Amino acid sequence: MPFHFYLTKPIQCMDLKGLKIRVTPIYRAFFASMGASLIRTAPGEVFTALERGVVDGYGWPTQGIFDLGWHEVTKYRVDPGFYAAAVEFLVNKDAWDELNAEQKAVLEAAAKWMEETGDAEDAGINASEIARQEKQGIKTIAFTGADGEAYLKRAMETAWEAVKKASPEHGDQLERLLAR
Repeated sequence: MPFHFYLTKPIQCMDLKGLKIRVTPIYRAFFASMGASLIRTAPGEVFTALERGVVDGYGWPTQGIFDLGWHEVTKYRVDPGFYAAAVEFLVNKDAWDELNAEQKAVLEAAAKWMEETGDAEDAGINASEIARQEKQGIKTIAFTGADGEAYLKRAMETAWEAVKKASPEHGDQLERLLAR
């Protein structure tokens, strides 16, 4: 499930100077690299921040803006989507060890189901959400060709730069193991 950049104002290029963008650590470096003024808020504050002009946009996955009501104050979605939102099951080892066999089996079956159905199901839901956004009147700003490639390259490069800055000891190794 890709992240997208959603706005209340149109942009023509990757220059975000003068725009206030709600961020999370995930894409903070990416939006900063385009010159945005960065504002962190809880998801529950985004609607009001957009409505009152405190922020001009935000990053969010393809899915979820209708659930939060943000579609009412969102005018534009920037394509292509960048990064990928993922949901993992994390269980503390001590807590796992305290579960009985039946409890472990339920969690293992749920994890297997997520792995087997996640990508295919999300692709259909994403397509439906994009169509729903269009029907709502959210216009697409598409960076295509060389511009789209530059947009995605910037997203990846700034993300890895942030990882390496946060963890100079392990950043390069993480990139080698995880980057495609």
